[in-house]
Amino acid sequence: MPDKSGKPGKPGKLTTRNWSQMVALAFGAFIFLFPFYYMLIGSLQKKPDTSIAGAIPVHGVTLDNYAQINERVDLVRSLVNSGIFTGGVILFTVVFGVLAGYALARLHFRGQGVLFALMLLVLTVPFQLLIIPLYVMIVRSYGLADTYLGMILPFAINSTAVFVFRQFFLALPEDLFAAARIDGASELRILWSIALPLVRPALVTAVLLTFIGPWNEFLWPFLVTKDAALQPLAVSLANYISNIAGRAANPYGAILAGAVVLAAPAVALFVAFQKHFTSSELGSGVKG
Repeated sequence: MPDKSGKPGKPGKLTTRNWSQMVALAFGAFIFLFPFYYMLIGSLQKKPDTSIAGAIPVHGVTLDNYAQINERVDLVRSLVNSGIFTGGVILFTVVFGVLAGYALARLHFRGQGVLFALMLLVLTVPFQLLIIPLYVMIVRSYGLADTYLGMILPFAINSTAVFVFRQFFLALPEDLFAAARIDGASELRILWSIALPLVRPALVTAVLLTFIGPWNEFLWPFLVTKDAALQPLAVSLANYISNIAGRAANPYGAILAGAVVLAAPAVALFVAFQKHFTSSELGSGVKG
């Protein structure tokens, strides 16, 4: 890159502007990561320290807070329950989201615009307003109390995922679909062989966005099941924090340890898939 004198600069040499950008990015990263660091350090403290100085464990670290959680809560069973609940929601969300998004984007039928407008309207309705009618329908009408299916069904169709898939399918070149239809491919074959491989970023986005909701969901599983053997991790930890953590030797550390246990899988999943948050080359399948 040429410098101010017009001569090309040395490769790899950092300018003042680059240094200022790096400092700004480092500061932003520190601000973003500090709450996670403080939560982790607080969960390992031997003695409670709620001040900012608690970020430095001067009294040493210990795993006693996690051991106390494991004594009171069956973490393995709770993690399995959360995995079944969250995995079921993700499966339904992706399947129905892909089918509905493709239909709204690439199929032409009467009432398509009205249907899309109604879907957008659903996005404006808070889930809390639907809890009572959903509870009556799922628990009393269908008799699905204390079941995994009763926890999964209200989240099976996600309007946000449908919208994300629709927008990605709309961005695909029309020539791809026209050529496939000329070759005699069915809509399902076009969806499976052509559209889905090109919208992998949408799949990753839908999975991550869907994962966060049911994994952290407390209220609905708490209402549907009172059986501790079926309760997801969020419900078990909420019960532990509200009823038991206050009587622990280090209540502050116990609460933060519960938060770390709940947040760790979500953070790990995001770190594993963050590199896939890139847009694909949608025009790569079209000549010219």
